[in-house]
Order: sequence, then C-alpha cells, then structure tokens
Amino acid sequence: MEYKNIIFDKKDGIGYVTMNRPKALNALNTEVLTELDDVFRAIDKDDEVRVAIVTGEGRSFIAGADIAQMSELNGTEGRDMTIQGQKVMELIESINKPVIAAVNGFALGGGNELAMACDIRIASEKAKFGQPEVNLGIIPGYGGTQRLPRLVGKGMAKKLIYSAEMIDAQEAYRIGLVDEVVPAEELMEAAEKLAKTIMSKAPIAIKMAKVAINNGINTDLTIGVQFEAESYTSTFVSEDRVEGMKAFVEKRPAEFKNK
Repeated sequence: MEYKNIIFDKKDGIGYVTMNRPKALNALNTEVLTELDDVFRAIDKDDEVRVAIVTGEGRSFIAGADIAQMSELNGTEGRDMTIQGQKVMELIESINKPVIAAVNGFALGGGNELAMACDIRIASEKAKFGQPEVNLGIIPGYGGTQRLPRLVGKGMAKKLIYSAEMIDAQEAYRIGLVDEVVPAEELMEAAEKLAKTIMSKAPIAIKMAKVAINNGINTDLTIGVQFEAESYTSTFVSEDRVEGMKAFVEKRPAEFKNK
C-alpha cells in the first residue's frame, strides 16, 4: 500500500507504519488521519502482520495536530476533526494485534495521544512528550484527557495538561507514560525485539489478553474478571492451547497456528 503522508511496509510478520511529513514534524491533519484509519484497518485484516510498529521520519514522532489547518476551521469543523481523530485512536487501540509505538522524537498533542493509544510505548532517549493544547486555547481532543489519567494518574495528568509542560523520555518513564527508554540508535532494534518476542507466543492468546485488558480496565474488578473468564475460555478451547500445553509437557517449542 502506498500513501502520501505515511509509509507502510511489512517484513517477517511486523507491519511498519512510519509517519512521513518530516517538514511538518509529522503533524496530523485530516488527510493523515484518513490514511491512518485505512492502514490500521488493513493491518487488522492482514494475516501476514502479527504486530505493528509506529514511528516517525526525521526528528519527530508526531508533533501534534496541524495547527495551520485547524486555525481555519469553524466550531462544527473542529468538532468533526476531533471526532475523526478520536475514532482513529480508538481503532489503533482496539485492533486485534499489538501495536508498539517507537517514539523517536517529539510526541506532542495528538502525537502523544496516538502513542497512548498504542499497546506499548518504547521511547528514544531523545523523545519529548506533552499536551500543549491549552497554549492554543483548546484542550486535548484525541483522547488525551481520558487516556493520560489512566496511564499516569489524575493529578499528574492535570499537571501536564494544565501546564502544557514538555517532559523528556526519562520523566515520561518515571511517571508511567512510556514503558522503556533506549538510546536513539537502538530504538527500532528494541521495538523489533519486543515484536518478535510477542510473535513467538500464541496469537489467539495475545489477542484475547488485549481484549480482556482493554475491556476490563474501564470497569470494576468484578466485571473485569468476568471479561477475563470469557477471554480465557476463548483461548482454552483453541487448538493453540492444546499445542502449547502439549509442547510444554514434551519439552519442545510450540508450533502455534492461530486456531
């Protein structure tokens, strides 16, 4: 697949989504959002792709939404763009495959929101994070007011959003916004290593673990464990469960078939 604003490639089970508007610091406009929606729907349906990695070309991951475009919108158009962005983030979060954000540089505004929609965030030591929207007279609109508190806690999320403070990768790691920080030159290697580890596991188990976590996190514990029980049952009746347990008993590597 070829796009104007992103590069998509796949190799050895990994789908690579690279933001490719380096002159605009990979800012998100309506055209980019449409392309992201298309590529992640394709990834979700592509049996050759087991894990996706999102990163950015140049010195930015995604430096927010395209303010030049947004400045020309009226209230209705602004709302439409926000809803479009929210739907893209929800798609990334909900596809049946793990998505790893390999954050190479600025992840600001919509860029931080996209990273938060991914399952796991690995950051270059050069990465910077923030929600600077209040500087523009608006608030985060692609899920930032909702995902950020769930990741770092309500107080820290309010501090970051109210102050528009930009933080470095180590601070993002300290507060739980990112899951790993690596030297810049090792970023893609670290993301690929994790992707390959995930791909060595039973695909149906990874899929149902994601379903259980995503559905349960926004409920109380009683409802959450019910989601877990249903997801667990889906794995237990699979051929991969039989193979995995048989391989364990026989002390050999499992050969999973995603069935």
